[in-house]
Amino acid sequence: MTLNPLVEPAEDRATLIRRGQILEYFTVGYNSLEGVIAIVAGLLAGSIALVSFGFDSVIEVISGLTLLWRLHSDADESRREQLERRALRIVGVSFFILGAYVTLDAARSLLLREAPQESLIGIALAAVSIVIMPLLARAKRRVARSIGSAALRADAAQTQICTYLSAILLGGLLLNATLGWWWADPVAALLMVPIIIREGLEGVRGERCEDGCGH
Repeated sequence: MTLNPLVEPAEDRATLIRRGQILEYFTVGYNSLEGVIAIVAGLLAGSIALVSFGFDSVIEVISGLTLLWRLHSDADESRREQLERRALRIVGVSFFILGAYVTLDAARSLLLREAPQESLIGIALAAVSIVIMPLLARAKRRVARSIGSAALRADAAQTQICTYLSAILLGGLLLNATLGWWWADPVAALLMVPIIIREGLEGVRGERCEDGCGH
């Protein structure tokens, strides 16, 4: 039997799987809280951008729950590859949902000239996510590389995209407040769509990364 040099020894795999599970539990918990705060704050402020950010958090929760299912089933070696590809496709579909939502929301904002509303809660939430999400994505990539999981790598990519969307939200709120650039938020969001769709295609096709799931 040939061992994959990109995968940690068998005796360490259980520890890595537990680490991945902890990261996904944090993902689900944090994004659940973030989604509720963003949607409520967005509705109160009349901010489409904030509400959209909240729905992105919901998609992150779905992705996190999918990976928890995948990691909790890791002990079944006979089905590991099958479960891996199934989880990867589910995460890939979630990318398409995210891409469609961002496109429709940004197009609507541009057509209706809807400027993001000022919201101190929204600014604080976006700023916190900009700090937390890159660290979470990096930790997920490390575990994905160690266990050879393309599904976890895809989930890490979605977490990284959440960082970009947080920056877009924060930038849109600040640029509109300081310079009156109401269009900055939807235009920046549209620029993210090709990246989101590419990640979705890789997931749905069940593509495995050849570099150990790293970037």
